[in-house]
Amino acid sequence: MSRYISYEEVLRRCQRINQQYQINQDRFDQIVDYLVDTPRLSNEEKIHQAFQLLLQAVNEEIAGMEATADLQPTCQMGCAFCCYFPIVITKMEADLMKQAINQMPADRKTFIKRHIADYYHRYQDQVDSLGNVDIAGDPEAKLSYKKANLPCVLLNTETNTCLAYEFRPLPCRTYVNYTDPKACEENHMPKETISYDFLYQEYMGAFNELLQVLYDSDEQIGVNYPDDVYQEDLLINWLKEA
Repeated sequence: MSRYISYEEVLRRCQRINQQYQINQDRFDQIVDYLVDTPRLSNEEKIHQAFQLLLQAVNEEIAGMEATADLQPTCQMGCAFCCYFPIVITKMEADLMKQAINQMPADRKTFIKRHIADYYHRYQDQVDSLGNVDIAGDPEAKLSYKKANLPCVLLNTETNTCLAYEFRPLPCRTYVNYTDPKACEENHMPKETISYDFLYQEYMGAFNELLQVLYDSDEQIGVNYPDDVYQEDLLINWLKEA
């Protein structure tokens, strides 16, 4: 007998989330209020902290939903099947990721930058080809991208671990498997996985609220607002100049 629950059981338990769980909007609002009311931080520092704190809030919301549904992820360290999907983020998020890498300890920063340079040298042809796919407009684009087997630019393929895990984008956090991991191993687009991408609304809504407040101040915010918030592209395109 399998030690993993079935996909049908996952769906049944997810019904509890729909029936019993309510997103904690205060969790996101409190982050915005805290940053707005902290004068010792510059506007740029507030945005950097918002990036980390709001991503953590998404993690906490997912954990709350999992507790409600009695679900435990079967995704484990070294499982990287989802790291071959196309990841779309905004220019603001990409810039914040780059800045986070630049603020890492020197040895880690050097390792990541060398890895990124080697990545584009090794996969340049695939990046040039797949970097133009229309994820939003072409219903087959995501599958085609996955079949190409191009790893994420931040995936260490020797260890199957993310080089910037604490700063990984929201799409990487909201894609979860609760059934047999072989579902991901054996299928390009497994039906068994669950997505919490609806949390993007709370995440970016809170970010926008903070940015609007900071934009109205006299201090620079380091973001071309609102353009950087709505300009989207693949992560493999944004990190070419990391």
